[in-house]
Amino acid sequence: MCVSGWVGMVCRVHVGSGSDGTEDSDSSAEREQTNSSESDGNIPKRTRLTRASLRLSQSSQALSTSCQSSSQITAPLNVGPFLPPTHVDTLDVKQDESPPLTPTGNAPSSESELDISSPNASHDESLAKDPALRDSDKDLSHRPKRRRCHETYNFNMKCPTPGCNSLGHLTGKHERHFAVSGCPLYHNLSADECKVKATTREKHEEEAKVQEESNRHATRHQTPTSRQTRYKEQVTEMRKGRNSGLSKEQKEKYMEHRQSHGNTREPLLENITSEYDLELFRKAQARASEDLERLRIQGQITEGSNMIKTILFGRYELDTWYHSPYPEEYARLGRLYVCEFCLKYMKSQTILRRHMAKCVWKHPPGDEVYRKGAISVFEVDGKKNKIYCQNLCLLAKLFLDHKTLYYDVEPFLFYVMTEADNTGCHLVGYFSKEKNSFLNYNVSCILTMPQYMRQGYGKMLIDFSYLLSKVEEKVGSPERPLSDLGLISYRSYWKEVLLRYMYNFQGKEISIKEISQETAVNPVDIVSTLQSLQMLKYWKGKHLVLKRQDLIDEWKSKETKRGSNNKTIDPSSLKWTPPKGT
Repeated sequence: MCVSGWVGMVCRVHVGSGSDGTEDSDSSAEREQTNSSESDGNIPKRTRLTRASLRLSQSSQALSTSCQSSSQITAPLNVGPFLPPTHVDTLDVKQDESPPLTPTGNAPSSESELDISSPNASHDESLAKDPALRDSDKDLSHRPKRRRCHETYNFNMKCPTPGCNSLGHLTGKHERHFAVSGCPLYHNLSADECKVKATTREKHEEEAKVQEESNRHATRHQTPTSRQTRYKEQVTEMRKGRNSGLSKEQKEKYMEHRQSHGNTREPLLENITSEYDLELFRKAQARASEDLERLRIQGQITEGSNMIKTILFGRYELDTWYHSPYPEEYARLGRLYVCEFCLKYMKSQTILRRHMAKCVWKHPPGDEVYRKGAISVFEVDGKKNKIYCQNLCLLAKLFLDHKTLYYDVEPFLFYVMTEADNTGCHLVGYFSKEKNSFLNYNVSCILTMPQYMRQGYGKMLIDFSYLLSKVEEKVGSPERPLSDLGLISYRSYWKEVLLRYMYNFQGKEISIKEISQETAVNPVDIVSTLQSLQMLKYWKGKHLVLKRQDLIDEWKSKETKRGSNNKTIDPSSLKWTPPKGT
């Protein structure tokens, strides 16, 4: 063997190092014993101690001895100048800067995998017999302690917010964050401020629990208590100045913040609304961030996971709200391109442009059952147009949390609302219903596309579902559970229907059953809405419906101010007969 190769062999004898860059005590003892043995001539100088042989020595002494005598050099190291054998002991043996590998080729996952037993049995026995030598050899007080990290933390990840060090959390309950949803800097806060706000929220929650516990066995009040009345007055007082507008200095400050940070920071929210509403918004942000952190710890979502962040849909680029089970090769892209007519999803802008050049669809498949002005509604059978309905469900899941139906679309009918222009019929929203519902559900899933929200289209979809129930001569109700936005929309719709009925009602006695038959609203929904409006009272063994003129006048004034618009369903424009078998 050449001398340069022999020197290369000695340079390959690395000492195991921990994550903090210090030598293990056992490994250093092994190197000292090996060097002393080589000087005595007990062990051949060409013996190479590989890390694999050291690992195997834990299970068998004989195997370790065999590994020492049979280990060979895999690749000589070109050292350059000739070095005589007498200089071997003076060579500097550099530690490997990268984490040591286990015999399987993976980095060690815990501290226990870095402990290496000495291959020299006689040396181990001498250490065991001499306590002083053993104690001096294992004096590790000079070594820094190894950091033990939470198993859910991956320190290769960092917060995407520019200038953020990933410390702190919006909830004030975690030491680190890896997403914008938990970043204090993105929300224009510090980690200490988040902790203070978390302490305040916990204190308020404890007070609310105590109050709830004290009122649990109390009688149910049909009218607000004195405490609720005072609280309502306080909220009204705090909200008085929320529409006063911003001063010139505040506007300049906000514009400067927007120009300097762009979309990497949340806009300044102070003085835009009342302190009460701003605090409610901050609580909702913290709660949503806590839910996301819990899901991340449970492994249900991870940063950089297969979640579509945005979709290009027609003229709009939409930010998604929830995960949708698109195929993995599409979901991992983070950005999806969807044809707004046939709902086919694609990977790139080029593919979408080529598809739009030859796509012949300009409206949903199925029968057009309603048209008034630019608004049309198409009835799509999930059995006849299975691919379109599946794509519609996948698209809807990006904006709905509780939706579970994706592929089993055959038992459902889909009613798709569109708005027409010279380019085609653009998707506004839809609702689905079972062909045969034993509980008379008239809606299974309902969605208004984000670009058409807060424009009255949601109420139009709800009103259209009840119009179909009237034609079927049934009483309908939406399938539970309702999403948060769905519950708000239905509550608003039921309130408007009842107040309109009260406004037009001229008799002295009113019946819940009559209201249900005329409006097609389920009696349970009517009673819950009357209770929320404090229009239902129990008196002398009977339930009385109170005609609150203040609520009716308030609704009428809003109706007059709204004026006549086309955001209403005209029953005369419906051309539909109930499908057979329903």
